[in-house]
Amino acid sequence: MSSTEEIRPSRLWRLMPLDLRVAAAGAFWADQQAALEQAEAVALIARQIKFRPQSIMTLPIDKRARHLGGIILVSDLLAARLVISYHLEHQRPMMGAFLDALGIAHEDGLIKDESPSKPDDATLDAGVKTLVAAYPRAAVTRYFWALLWQDPETWGGLKGRPELALE
Repeated sequence: MSSTEEIRPSRLWRLMPLDLRVAAAGAFWADQQAALEQAEAVALIARQIKFRPQSIMTLPIDKRARHLGGIILVSDLLAARLVISYHLEHQRPMMGAFLDALGIAHEDGLIKDESPSKPDDATLDAGVKTLVAAYPRAAVTRYFWALLWQDPETWGGLKGRPELALE
């Protein structure tokens, strides 16, 4: 796919390799702010393996992660949380590198300011080029979509860029 039409979280999730989906699911189960999405995930797993939801919660996290990572049809809400959990757990260096390139204050890849200002086009161009030169294209694409889903106003300048196209 070479176009840059809007990609929904559920579609990005389906296209992620299994090992990354399992890694994302592992990070997701440890995310204390994902209770609503975790309840949805428990119900999905329970239906898939024909267990009671209460039994799913007694499974070790790695087993829950493998089950959830194997489910490709999830809601946009759940997929977005999974992708974001993945980035928070496994992609902090990339997140920090991008924010450094933009000159945005952060702590280990997390923006310090509650409402950061929208980067101008030239700054955003430089930041995008820095990230694309240092990280795999697919990882950059997933990160940029996660930014757009979380805060389309601040990161709207990413829309239409070729780096958003899924390969």
